[in-house]
Amino acid sequence: LTEHPCWVSFWRTDMKSHFFAYISRMRFIQRWALMRNTAPENVQEHSHQVAILAHALAVLRNAYFGGQVDTGAVAVAALYHDASEILTGDMPTPIKYDNPDIQSAYKAVEAVAEQKLLSMLPPDLRGAYDEVLTIPDPEVRALVKAADKLSAYLKCVEELKAGNNEFKKAKEQTLAALEENTLPALQYFMEEFLPGFELTLDELQDSVNR
Repeated sequence: LTEHPCWVSFWRTDMKSHFFAYISRMRFIQRWALMRNTAPENVQEHSHQVAILAHALAVLRNAYFGGQVDTGAVAVAALYHDASEILTGDMPTPIKYDNPDIQSAYKAVEAVAEQKLLSMLPPDLRGAYDEVLTIPDPEVRALVKAADKLSAYLKCVEELKAGNNEFKKAKEQTLAALEENTLPALQYFMEEFLPGFELTLDELQDSVNR
């Protein structure tokens, strides 16, 4: 095995990559830091849900709206879409979008964090992860962004179902943002699949057993 050129090249260096060790720490970054949560959510949990939702939106786009997007690429980009927060932390939305200067500054910090993560990889692997972390494809980025917002809305739904009115205004604002989004796949998902998230487990089971 070690006679293979790639292995020889790798093992002859003293470099140790900490990229995946950092990625594994997404589970320690808590979201919704300014809000009282009945069920705390970390970035790893959020990223998994966004990947499922983004993949679904990509599938819907291809199936019903003439899209030809790579559904796998969308799902992977969604898994890594908040990776920079391992280094920056999660800035609460009311602060992040308080004014254009803060938003612009935070985007610059995110870009630096993304490049810092890329620098942790062996040079031969950086190209494979560059697009995953930076999402340069506008179509993929739009689907991931829609899924990210959708995930935030579902968090609000869950908290309100648990009787936590702390998320009432956030739900209204997030729903308004979703309704303004013109992506047909998103609107289809909201009409077809969103109502189920408002149901209890018993109500879901009753609807399935009918």
